This record gives sequence, C-alpha cells and structure tokens, in this order.
Amino acid sequence: MHLGDVAVFVLAHDRGSLASAARHLGISPMIASRRLSSLEDELSVRLIHRTTRALSLTAEGEAFLPHAQAMLEGEAHARASVAPASANATGLLRVTASAPFGRKVISPMLPGFLAAHPNLRVDLLLTDSLIDIVANGLDLAIRIANLHDSTLVARRLADSPRVLCASPDYIARHGRVQTVDGLARHECLVLTGTTHWKFTGPEGGFRQRVSGRLTSNTLEALHQACLDGMGVAILSGWSVRDDLEAGRLVAMACESVHPVPVDIWAVYPTNRLVPPKVHLFIAALKEALAPIEA
Repeated sequence: MHLGDVAVFVLAHDRGSLASAARHLGISPMIASRRLSSLEDELSVRLIHRTTRALSLTAEGEAFLPHAQAMLEGEAHARASVAPASANATGLLRVTASAPFGRKVISPMLPGFLAAHPNLRVDLLLTDSLIDIVANGLDLAIRIANLHDSTLVARRLADSPRVLCASPDYIARHGRVQTVDGLARHECLVLTGTTHWKFTGPEGGFRQRVSGRLTSNTLEALHQACLDGMGVAILSGWSVRDDLEAGRLVAMACESVHPVPVDIWAVYPTNRLVPPKVHLFIAALKEALAPIEA
C-alpha cells in the first residue's frame, strides 16, 4: 500500500475536497484523483463518494480512516526520529494574517526564520478579510480575536493587550481621558459600524458608547489618524509599542479600567498530519511575540 495514496485519502477527508488535498501535497487534482482510485482498487472498495461539489466517506471509508491516519502518523514519527527538525522544514508554507500584524510582527521575523530553514519557502497573504483557509489551500492563519466554535484547530500564542491612546497634540488641545464616561466628550476613532468599546474593571466587563467624526474599516487608518491628532483610539499594544516609546502616542489610563484584551491565535485546518514547517513557524512567532507580550 503506497503511503502517498493513503495521504490523499486522509487529506481529502480532513480538508473536504480532493483539490485542497492536492494543493497541500503539491500535486495536481488529476494526480490526487488517480492516487485515490489506486488505493480504492487495491482495497477493492470505494472509500469516498465524490461529486463536483461534495465529498463524503463511504462506510468502508469510515472504517479505514483511523487506520490510514495511524499509518501516516507512524511514518511521520519514524522520519522525525532520525532527522533533525530543521531538515523537515521543506516546501511551501502558506500563511495568512491581518495586514498590520503581518507588517509589524511577521515580516521582521521572516529573515531569521528563512535563514534557519533554507529548504523552506513562505507565501505570506496579508488581508484584513477573514478568509477560508481550507478553501484557499493555506497552512496557517494568525488571528487576533475572541474565537468562536470552529471545525479548525486553534492554538493560543500570546495576549494582545489593547491601549487607549492619543497623540500629545490631541491631548494638549482636548486633555486626557480621565474616566470612561469622559469618552463622550472626546473624538473617538472607531471601526465602521462600531458603537461601543469594551472595557473591564474590578466589577467585571462593560460596554461604553463612543462616537466620532471619523470611522474606518481598517485599524491602520485609525492608527494614522490617532498619530495625526484626530482623536482617541483603542489600538493593539504590539502595533503602538514603538509609538509609545518614541512619544508619538500617549497611553491613557482610566482609573482601574482597561480595554478588554484579545488573544493571538494560530489557526490551522486539522491537528492530524500537521507538517513540521507549521510547528516551526508557530514556535518562531511565539518567540517573536514574547517581548511584545511582556
């Protein structure tokens, strides 16, 4: 039994389509289909019902799946036992993240990461849209959010504290925000469609209504507007750290109340057959985030 054929079967199930399995393996959909057919011929059973729109396991496929997964995991463990981790980091790693996080955090770590793994290539897709990583053949997504239930696998990487801030020029003209209620008297720079900011304090979480003359669908635009003295914003600590240190922005504390933090997550399609390149990238990103989280 050819393990390449078994891999097509398992990945087709995990990713929901032969085309996605083919992209992950770096082969054409036609070759993936041939490999699956070869496996079915060898076993003399149909493993997958497949149409142009859907894929589902047959009863025989359901029975064979755990054995197929065990075979591939056994091979992975066997290879890992005789090869250094860096040698396993090969091929193309496709990662997506938000544009600000990608530019501020991921891009600076890439030279060292790629130098440490010369057989690895990285395709970095930066977008502020939430894209389907399975449908787009991506290995990994970095998301900063309070995640909801999902069929995907998520691993928490770090805290992402948020900072209420304004420029020195804005503070000179309008004063500091002393209390959360005081936000009603300030120009708040908010994402389009946002009506409240979330805070937490000794008595728990609460929402504060905010408004301003400028809204935007991107945090980068609000960040720049804050630098330009146009108002008060809540921005991620990793995005404003340099601005705070340089004095371009000033963090404002409202008594013992703080903006609700969110977490930084690594999200990937399945916890089975996760290639070493994904684990290595996650480890490198956690290392890059350590000083930012502190």
